[in-house]
Amino acid sequence: MKIKYELEFPINSSPQLLFQYISDPSGLSEWFADNVNSRGEFYSFHWDDSEEKARLVTKKTDERVKFRWLDEDNEETEYFFEIKILKDEITKDVNLVVVDFSDEEDLEQSKLLWENQISDLKQVLGSV
Repeated sequence: MKIKYELEFPINSSPQLLFQYISDPSGLSEWFADNVNSRGEFYSFHWDDSEEKARLVTKKTDERVKFRWLDEDNEETEYFFEIKILKDEITKDVNLVVVDFSDEEDLEQSKLLWENQISDLKQVLGSV
């Protein structure tokens, strides 16, 4: 049984630019995985020797994406990850919110992985 968790990161970027990096395969390849391919709504994420497949279930321009993981038979699992862009209308601050699942014993490791990936994203955006 995996547990759901949420992380929030301030990012110096416009929602429009950010959205390209969270929704587009070539954008995702620059920080999220070594390589990302898509066929329509089906995405494959490659890290070193592993490949994970997911279906893009939600895509709201400049706002959010949500991917649901697929199992070996390409059936949807109950697990997903979602990346939301929050913009404060008053301060214009932009935050990236990540929702993901992890086994309890791997929770800290999973959070650290996201922190590293978001750090890579900030490098790519030049918003360090």
